[in-house]
Amino acid sequence: MHISLTPELEKLIKEKVNSGLYNNSSEVIRDALRQMNRYDEFFYDLKREHLKALLEEGEKSEKSDLSISDIIHQEKEGK
Repeated sequence: MHISLTPELEKLIKEKVNSGLYNNSSEVIRDALRQMNRYDEFFYDLKREHLKALLEEGEKSEKSDLSISDIIHQEKEGK
């Protein structure tokens, strides 16, 4: 696989290798991808938990005579 990097990213990778933390540029890229994956999983889990909490809050609330359109309109107006 071949990838194209900006000069800034190439410089960053070289700095990481030169620091001694990594043996080569492939290690830097692999580590960056692993960290990106953990970051994505963290925010996916965070979003899922937030939506779950909102759903539970909605299920505990009283019923409303408002339509979904009315509720969306109120939210857009900040009420």
